[in-house]
Amino acid sequence: MGANGNDKTKLEEDICIHIFTVSAAMVGVCLTVIGVIRVVITLGKADTLADDLLAGDALLFLTSCLLSYGALRARSFCRMHRIERAADVVFITAMVVMTLICGFITYAMSISPSTAH
Repeated sequence: MGANGNDKTKLEEDICIHIFTVSAAMVGVCLTVIGVIRVVITLGKADTLADDLLAGDALLFLTSCLLSYGALRARSFCRMHRIERAADVVFITAMVVMTLICGFITYAMSISPSTAH
């Protein structure tokens, strides 16, 4: 049983590390897309709420990143598991939100400017 418990702890740590690194990268992706959207808006091609939504999504990814870091730093397995589960939920939520925002951006960019006003 000791070996299985140790394997489970290692698996939990691996999951936390993956959530931590991917969440941090996704914060950067959100910020990059916000910059691109701002350029498009400045050029007068389209005006959209996507940049505001992406800023909120970046905060979700940051929350997931911080939770997974907290799980990696937790001393007890039970506490690590609870924090890691919260990081999972926030991360999946942020990914779903990002997918919806991508659909919204695609829709906003595909409509003609005369239709938007």
